[in-house]
Amino acid sequence: MADVQWMLKGRNFSHCNCSYGCPCQFNALPTHGNCQAVVGIAVDEGYHGTTKLDGLKFGGIFKWPGAIHQGHGEAVPIVDSRATPAQREAIFRIMSGQDTEPGATFFQVYGSTLEKVHEPVFADIELDIDVNARKARFVVPGAVEARGEPIRNPVTGNEHRARIDMPEGFEFTQAEAGRGWAKTSGALQLDLADSHAHFAELHITGTGVIR
Repeated sequence: MADVQWMLKGRNFSHCNCSYGCPCQFNALPTHGNCQAVVGIAVDEGYHGTTKLDGLKFGGIFKWPGAIHQGHGEAVPIVDSRATPAQREAIFRIMSGQDTEPGATFFQVYGSTLEKVHEPVFADIELDIDVNARKARFVVPGAVEARGEPIRNPVTGNEHRARIDMPEGFEFTQAEAGRGWAKTSGALQLDLADSHAHFAELHITGTGVIR
């Protein structure tokens, strides 16, 4: 681990092609044998060394041919167009798992499984995440159009609430489960419909999740 310390506090919206709940959260294989996902992160407070990251947004588009741990993944990093060169570098280092203890964060774990990282997208990011309401909107012009909603009871149509509790997780301690839709364009083209999404408060450093 490098000497540079970092911290992010904010909200996370993750949406993939698995069934609600996502077997990967339980160390099982993905629903369809592969993984496709979009991730959006809104930083309320953050820093990397002396570089402040407050108020920035970033995320990515991801695709693995099998389970994530089997590797050979691809990614398109997406970074807020408002970020300065120093902030861009800081976000890239965090996203790629640098300045992080091995296995301590989902950035480092997922980054270690990527075979190809495409050119990053710098754009105005529309990202609204309401964790308790289980709702999100993630729009990046020319790259991502995604939304998250609550799961609904198939009989009554009422909102159904379920949580994923990860006491030792490397992404969050607790997340609200929901469902999502996403279409992406560019280097990685995904079309996800009514599949797993989760919404979580994010508080993480290079040594892991703050609990």
